[in-house]
Amino acid sequence: MPRHVALLRAINVGGHVVKMDVLRGHFEALGFTDVSTFIASGNVLFTARAGAASALEKRIARALHDALGYPVETFLRSPVEMAATARHAPFDDLAATDSLYVGFLPRALTAAEWRAVQGFAGATDDFAVNARELHWRCRVRSSDSKFSLARFEKALGVPATFRNVTTVRKLAALLAEDAGPERD
Repeated sequence: MPRHVALLRAINVGGHVVKMDVLRGHFEALGFTDVSTFIASGNVLFTARAGAASALEKRIARALHDALGYPVETFLRSPVEMAATARHAPFDDLAATDSLYVGFLPRALTAAEWRAVQGFAGATDDFAVNARELHWRCRVRSSDSKFSLARFEKALGVPATFRNVTTVRKLAALLAEDAGPERD
């Protein structure tokens, strides 16, 4: 059975507090197994019976909306996709003080959307796109940047959720551990 990570938006931010045991319970109620969470920001690893990722995303988002009372954008990635995202290094000149974030998107950006993202680039922010992920290098504290998820979504009308690259790498490693011999 396929293993996934669900990257959820609006979990434990903006007053939407959800305990991780409750979140795991919602996933288990959907029939998923081997459910675990990683840090309290909406990262859920789980196993599902075979099914299209897009259908699973919709099913999870609908169930969480019903249970929590607000929309929860859901982005699924497979172990292979997370490993590729964790390995991707779009900026070869990262400074020790730079922060690197990965934005998970429902689909690849169009050329027009990519041009809109490039409009956010400047002295403090750089962007690169790879498949359904947007990589953001921030040379200042993210709260001091002119770029934000809200501005991104308003400008493009595309939902997203962002994670620090360290979190992305840890999630990829957890998925790789899960894919060990006992799961073959």
